[in-house]
Amino acid sequence: MRQSLHSIATFSLMGLYAACFTLPGAMAWAFFADSALGQPLPAGEQESTPFQLLNAARQRLLQQSLPHSNPSNLNVDSLLSKENFEIYRLGPGDSVYVNVLRFPDLSFQGTLDQQGNMIVPLTGALSFQGLTIEQAREQIRTKLDHYIVNPQVDVILIAQRPVQVTIAGEVVKPGFYPLQAPQLATALLTAGGTTGLADLRSVRIRRTLADGSLLEQDIDLFSPLRDSQSIPNIRLVDGDTIIIPTLTAATDAEYDRNLIARSTLAQQQINVRVFNRATPSGGTIGSVHLPNGSTFLDALTIISPDLSSANLREIALVRFDVHQGKAIAVELNGKKAMMGDMSQNPPLEQNDVIVIGRNLIARITNTFNTFTQPFRDVLGFLLFFDSLTSSATNLFQPTGSSSGSRR
Repeated sequence: MRQSLHSIATFSLMGLYAACFTLPGAMAWAFFADSALGQPLPAGEQESTPFQLLNAARQRLLQQSLPHSNPSNLNVDSLLSKENFEIYRLGPGDSVYVNVLRFPDLSFQGTLDQQGNMIVPLTGALSFQGLTIEQAREQIRTKLDHYIVNPQVDVILIAQRPVQVTIAGEVVKPGFYPLQAPQLATALLTAGGTTGLADLRSVRIRRTLADGSLLEQDIDLFSPLRDSQSIPNIRLVDGDTIIIPTLTAATDAEYDRNLIARSTLAQQQINVRVFNRATPSGGTIGSVHLPNGSTFLDALTIISPDLSSANLREIALVRFDVHQGKAIAVELNGKKAMMGDMSQNPPLEQNDVIVIGRNLIARITNTFNTFTQPFRDVLGFLLFFDSLTSSATNLFQPTGSSSGSRR
């Protein structure tokens, strides 16, 4: 009996000891579990599909990959658009070189046919339509893995297919162009170059993907020219649209149009009209073609006005201002320009008009030649001369009283 009581007491003490050490932990677990189970899910995650969860995880991964950026201000779509612009996808007409290491007989050069297929040794015809270079390499490697052990394959794009692009905006000849060399700079030159009103700080490329989605990317061509750096030459694909924006009055002051005019991206020739009144025939109208970036003095050299009759001190330069919507006339001094005064030697633009008039001696001589009635004496000549010099309008015709009194 004593032994049984002793056993009961022993088990009771053991139970009490276990309860003292396990009960607090069990209570704590029950408290936190109840809190966790009772807490509602954040809004928008209660009915999230697996695709939505994966997309959210992908965005968080992109945000974590940029440690210096603010996740709240990160534009994931712009990053994906830039990435897609840099990816080149194969298509009909592309030529590639496939190098299989350790197996030179399997190395070859081929061109994708109209369906995007190409014959690969041992495997036959494979489709590479819409694949990247890396995806094409992996496809060839997987197929060759059935015939050789651990194939090592390299794929090199050696000739890109011709493309057809649309060029709009401030270019000399907007339109639809096929390009053998599908580069951005080549496209601008094919369209005749940019006009004097083009803003090359934000050249836009618009691209439509196979799934119908639209991508856009702005390219800055002005800053590299200003900073003496290499120009980004974006590789174009079939169906791209290139848009050259127009300078505005707000941004024109910050833009060096003369720098662009001297570059190869602008139109190479400009047309300047000339109205030259200092000619024996009384005046001629013509035009001169000058390299883009030429100055007023360059045009004056080509025109070669008659120095004995032309008024080089008062030459008018007329230009249409698109911002104001009217013609602006500036008076220039050709002699000062020839002496090195840069303020009198501005750069010319497309469709400028230069007006050259007669000097005082030429005006008087021309008036004398057109005056058919002879003078009766010296006094009449002097009076006529005084009447001519008193008014600029009388330099080209005598007054009625003068001509009538001398008959």
